[in-house]
This record gives sequence, structure tokens and C-alpha cells, in this order.
Amino acid sequence: MLEEIDVTVKSDEQIAIIGRSGCGKSTLLHLMAGLLRPSNGAVRIDSRTVLKPSAKWNVMFQKASLFPWMTVIENASLGLLYAGETRKRSAEKVGPLLKLLGLSDKANVNVQSLSGGQQQRVALARSLATEPDALLLDEPFSALDAFSRASLQYEVASICRDMGITFVLVTHDVDEAVLMSDRVLIMAENPGRIASEYTVDLPWPRQTNQAEFIAARNQLMRQFETSSSHDTVSHALVSGKTSVTSAA
Repeated sequence: MLEEIDVTVKSDEQIAIIGRSGCGKSTLLHLMAGLLRPSNGAVRIDSRTVLKPSAKWNVMFQKASLFPWMTVIENASLGLLYAGETRKRSAEKVGPLLKLLGLSDKANVNVQSLSGGQQQRVALARSLATEPDALLLDEPFSALDAFSRASLQYEVASICRDMGITFVLVTHDVDEAVLMSDRVLIMAENPGRIASEYTVDLPWPRQTNQAEFIAARNQLMRQFETSSSHDTVSHALVSGKTSVTSAA
């Protein structure tokens, strides 16, 4: 159960949500995505109330969720096709994304033959192809090997910054939160709520071996350990392109 969630995310801001298992991180993200309905309050993206999923606020899950009988370009084009684009126009839009993600030579390959990291890149291309206002990330790198995870963390953060896409990332990884986000929301449980937040005041791009990064990571970890154990209720809110408002 979530209580008193009231968060605002600015346009083009990158947000991470961390918290112990069971505190409601994924539930909050699914509310933002329109996969769940709040019992009270509302979620708004660009002043639009979120009532159902939309290509304007795409979700990336832990698994790529691709259609195994389709090729890379067919999977990456699905969002555009459902939005009414022709196959030709969809392929034209997806092509540059596949090149950006190092998948040009795999465009006509069946996705079953790809590695886990490559499949997540296909899922990312599919999510970006519709030019969303917000990208909602539900631990999309947790099942990958360390090398694929590090590469995709950097690529997703860089692409969203370059394209001006707001993202909200749910993660258990404190290093990932510091590496990718501008601001970290720390959730506590029983009931699930935003206990505090931490601003990541580091220039982009970031390196995990930098002294400033290590200092920020340690500071966030100390704040997490303190905040997640407190019983006080705080207020926060979540936004897409201009501002997302979630009040449960």
C-alpha cells in the first residue's frame, strides 16, 4: 500500500527511486504508467491524467518482452505500428535508433538469436521510437551481466539527456541511481512512501571510480539507511515531460 505520495518531476529530469523490497517502488512506477489505477488522487503527465498505458510514457521492464518469432526491426517498430504508422515509415524511424544502439547489422535477425543485452537494446529502441515524453524503467538491467549492464546504464542516460526525455528509474542498485539520475527518491515501507530525496550534484558523464562519485554514493547510502527506517511520512510527486503529479 502507498500513502501520501505527492511528487513532481520537472521536464527532462532524470529520477531514480530506491527502497527496500516490498516498499512499493514498482507499484508507484506502474501507477505512473497507467498499468494500475490509484484508489485516491491522480497521476498526471503534462497536465494529462494517466488512465491507461500510452506510447507517450513507455515502460521498460526487467525482461525485454519481445516477440520471439519477429526480427529486430519488427520488434522495434511495434509501438509505431500500433500508433498507426506504415511499415515503411516505421522502419525509417527505427533505423537510426538501431544504428545508435549498435544493432544495424542485426536489423533482420530473429531476436531469439540475440544476447540478453542486445534484446534489451531492442526493447529500448522500441520504447524510444515513439518519441515518448517519459521513459519508465523498472529495473531493466538487473538480469544482465556486468558489462552489458554498465554499457546500457550509460547509453540510456546519455540518449535520454540528448533527446530531452524524462526518465524515472526503479532500482535496488545505489551505484546505478547515482550514475544515471539527477535526483534520487528514497522510499520507506509500511506504508510505502517517499521518506526523503537526494540530489546528485555531479556533472555528466560520470565514472564510478571518481572520488566525487564514491563520495556521493556513500552519502546516499547513509541517507538511505537513515530514511528508510524512519516512520515519519513525507510528500513527493512524479512527472513526465513538464510535470507528473501523483497523489495517492
